[in-house]
Amino acid sequence: MIELLAPAKNKICAKAAIDYGADAIYVGANEFSARKNAANSLDDIKEIVEYAHKFNVRVYVAINTILTDDEIIKAKESIENLTKIGVDAIIIQDFGLIELNPHFIAYHASTQCDNRTPEKVKFLEGVGFSRVILARELSIEQIKEIKKQTNVELESFIHGALCVSYSGQCYLSHLIGGRSANQGECAQPCRKRYSLVDEEGNFIAKEQYLLNLKDFNASKHIKALAEAGVTSFKIEGRLKDENYVKNVVAYYRKLIDNLGLKKTSSGQILLDFEPNLGKSFNRGFADYFLEKRKDCYEFLSPKSRGDYLGKVSKIGEKFFELASPIQSITSQDGLCFLVNGRSSGCLVNKSEQQKIYPNKMDGIKIGTEIYRNFYSEFEKTLKTSKTCRKISANIEFELGKIKISDEDKNFVEIEYNFEEFAQNEEKMSTNIINQLKKSGESDFLIENVQLKLSKTPFLAISKLNELRRNLLEKLTIERLKNYPYSSYNPAIPRENVKYPQSQIDYKGNVLNKYMQNFYEKHGCQVVEPALESGKLLNLQKANKCAMTTKHCLKYSFNMCKSIKNLYLIDEKGKKYKLKFDCDKCEMSIYF
Repeated sequence: MIELLAPAKNKICAKAAIDYGADAIYVGANEFSARKNAANSLDDIKEIVEYAHKFNVRVYVAINTILTDDEIIKAKESIENLTKIGVDAIIIQDFGLIELNPHFIAYHASTQCDNRTPEKVKFLEGVGFSRVILARELSIEQIKEIKKQTNVELESFIHGALCVSYSGQCYLSHLIGGRSANQGECAQPCRKRYSLVDEEGNFIAKEQYLLNLKDFNASKHIKALAEAGVTSFKIEGRLKDENYVKNVVAYYRKLIDNLGLKKTSSGQILLDFEPNLGKSFNRGFADYFLEKRKDCYEFLSPKSRGDYLGKVSKIGEKFFELASPIQSITSQDGLCFLVNGRSSGCLVNKSEQQKIYPNKMDGIKIGTEIYRNFYSEFEKTLKTSKTCRKISANIEFELGKIKISDEDKNFVEIEYNFEEFAQNEEKMSTNIINQLKKSGESDFLIENVQLKLSKTPFLAISKLNELRRNLLEKLTIERLKNYPYSSYNPAIPRENVKYPQSQIDYKGNVLNKYMQNFYEKHGCQVVEPALESGKLLNLQKANKCAMTTKHCLKYSFNMCKSIKNLYLIDEKGKKYKLKFDCDKCEMSIYF
């Protein structure tokens, strides 16, 4: 069975993700989430859980930052409270939480734990994790090898923004301005402009977005990933809005269903629009390293670019025309283009035949390439969409009793009283069937109403409606009572499981004594604390690797055979040395 896992920055997005086809959702806790701007209160998460569990949709909560000694005690308390309201698992980065041993709930090892080798995944399985979220950089073959050597559930990203660094191993934001990615405060320096120079000061690229990656899109590899052993397909986007969630979740729900892969949740999705990934925010798409190295970068802009419309062929007073036939451009569509190498844009006021009238003409000239990155009509379609999720159920109507069973074999019955039999039995039978089938705004779709009567009782329409409401309410309660919590029983962490390394430096992200104890208990000496501890001197920080990435600028500029030293220079003039491991095809940036 395959799980489609969707992001939710709040309860509105969570409900949208569920209605549009997610089998599971992940949300940030009120504190200690790697997306600090996507936090949710305990009450909101409780509301999300109650809605999700009606459809057998699982809810995972991210507490995936590294924690100080004080914070980890608060995080433990938070996990205890989340357990009480029925969340299905906690996503963590800090192994200190394992050391504190609140093992009354399943733990998922965040991608921030840097999970990219069979040895690391095997270790995580051995210390009690029920699931490991894999690094985005892995190929299908590497995932197969990990699955071959482990039995733990594997979760893989399939769509959304790409971090340029191996997750959990990026220190650039912290070293530049004190905002730590491992504490949920990444300032996204990878979306800034840089220049690339050689050791002689020659510019190879000037003021471009050299660390900016396209967005991930694994839609062509879903079946292969499933066959490789992935059981959960993760959409990135806890900062994305409701419309993004609707469109992307619906697209992958439809794709997975069409591939014949069985879902883990219940209910059918009644879509009223055609999802289209290209019409939601994206920086262009790449499948990253799933098969082989391809161009995965977008150096011109970190903003959503959208679809190419054509080149400007004519400029008029307050309008322009495109060389290619116009594509149903409507009022309030967003257009973007480059002006002197910088991204710019405008809104469409109106379009007539070949003429497009934008709200401003700045930078538009003959030959300008125009893209559309905001589809106003599509956004309206998403906003007003009535797509819903319905659980199939069947009703048996007997004399004095009504029974209902749903697609998951939940069953309830209610009794009813009546005072007389119907004079017109045929008409009464039709009324019973019609009224009981009207599931309306409920979560159920009544597929069949079977009458098992020797004689038909008379019941008013209002009475039938009341009986239907009571029946469906009782079935909802029964579904929640029978919710299939994971059978996984977290094992007590085994101390004889050895960590794959004998020593760990600042890249181990050790910020509290519990995490240090965890490493040492498993045979790994902590030789340096986390950079965020403030215990490393500036001189020590100056020699640290700020990030390691599979995105290689040597490769991007066709310089693989060059032996020259290369440097990045940021917008403030600060210089960063680049180092290359050509055997692994990796690049490291040094502060």
